[in-house]
Amino acid sequence: MEKKLEKATFAGGCFWCMVKPFDQWDGVESVISGYTGGHLENPTYEEVKTGTTGHYEAVQITYEPNKISYQQILDLYWPQIDPTDDGGQFHDRGPQYRTAIFYHNDDQKRLAFHSLEVLKISNRFQKEIVTKILPANIFYPAEVYHQDFYKKNKEEYLEDREKSGRDEFIEKNWDQN
Repeated sequence: MEKKLEKATFAGGCFWCMVKPFDQWDGVESVISGYTGGHLENPTYEEVKTGTTGHYEAVQITYEPNKISYQQILDLYWPQIDPTDDGGQFHDRGPQYRTAIFYHNDDQKRLAFHSLEVLKISNRFQKEIVTKILPANIFYPAEVYHQDFYKKNKEEYLEDREKSGRDEFIEKNWDQN
């Protein structure tokens, strides 16, 4: 029997830090770093990092919905980001580092908007939630050296993550049990 696979696409700042949180779950087939939402065809990292192409750095997750649900993936997404920052994420600044959920179908759209409302009424954040929910667009995989960066370049990944302030933010704002 053929596996049923679906896609989920998220922008959460630098894509290097957005792969590992999803990559480790049963039912996740792949997590690809790439670019979406812009006006330039087949953009390169050098072009996207200028902030002028309209693209977001994003990850596209291919998953088996009978093993991990879209809701579970949404629940993994939110605690990876600062949903109140519309200028980028942590030390990565610019429109290419904004946050967004890109839905691939009506069910994903409904679940994404519901998760946004739940977050808003939780009063977890004093500032406005600015993460956008947008229809999925063409997704361009990033260059090979960006794929699985946390696995292939462990020290540089850990250094960058430590410098970014992401982990401190997550600990302060999300790990409050």
